[in-house]
Amino acid sequence: MDFDTITTRGLVLLGCGKMGSAMLQGWLANGLATSSVWVVDPNPSDWLRGLEGQGLHLNADLPAAPAIVLVAVKPQMMGDALPTLAAMGGGDTLFLSVAAGTPIAAFETVLGADTPIIRAMPNTPAAVGRGITALIGNAKVAEGQMQLAETLLSAVGQTVRLAGEGQMDAVTAVSGSGPAYVFHLIETLAAAGVAQGLPEDLAMQLAKATVGGAGQLAETADEDPAQLRVNVTSPGGTTAAALNVLMDETTGFPALLTRAVKAAADRSRELAQ
Repeated sequence: MDFDTITTRGLVLLGCGKMGSAMLQGWLANGLATSSVWVVDPNPSDWLRGLEGQGLHLNADLPAAPAIVLVAVKPQMMGDALPTLAAMGGGDTLFLSVAAGTPIAAFETVLGADTPIIRAMPNTPAAVGRGITALIGNAKVAEGQMQLAETLLSAVGQTVRLAGEGQMDAVTAVSGSGPAYVFHLIETLAAAGVAQGLPEDLAMQLAKATVGGAGQLAETADEDPAQLRVNVTSPGGTTAAALNVLMDETTGFPALLTRAVKAAADRSRELAQ
C-alpha cells in the first residue's frame, strides 16, 4: 500500500474501539509506520499502549494539518469529540467518518463547508479482513483523497463508491446491519437441527460451516446465487421441499427480508435527523 502522504503528514484516528483497532491492525500489517499514527481514545487498550512503546502517538499533541482524520467514535460521542478537531477543518486535511448515522452535513456544520469529508459504512467482518465498506464524499473531496480513503479501508476488506449519500441508509440496512441477520440465520438453523434430533454442538458446527462455506462459494463462483441455488436443488428432493417453505412470497424470505431491511433503513433515516 502507498502510505507516502500519511507518512509525511500523519494520520489521526479519533476513537479506537473494535472497528478502529481492526483498521489500525490492517494498516500496520500493510506497512504503515506506527510513528505516522496519532490515536485519540479515552480508554486505550493494552494493545494500544504496547504500540505506544513502538512509536505510536497515544493521546498526544496532534499535528496541525494531518493528511487524514479518521473518525471512529460512537455517534453519541461525536458531539464532544469532533469540536476538538475543528481547527483542522477548511484546509486539505481529509475527514473520513465510519460513524453510523452521522450525515456529511453534520460534519460540515462543525468543521466548515470547505472541509473535504467522506462518509463510510464498514461492517463487522472487517475484524477478520472480510468487510465491505461503502463510501461517499462531499464536493470538496479530490480524487486522490478518495483513493487514499479506499486504500485505508481496503486493509479490512472490499470498498464500493456510492452515487449519492441517499443510498447510505439502504447500505446500512443491507451490509452494515446484515451480518446480524446472518448470525441469526446460523442460530435458527442450528436450533432447527436440534429440533430434528441433532446434539446442540453438532447442529451449531454444521450451521456455522454451512453458512460460512456457502458465503465463500457465493463470492468466488462464476454463477450468481440464484444459479448456485438451482445447482443444489434436485426436483422433488429434500432441498426443494425446504425451499418451498423459504421461498413462499408471503411467509418466506422474500417478504421477511424485505420487511427487515426496510425497518433498518427507516431507522437509519430517523437516526440521521
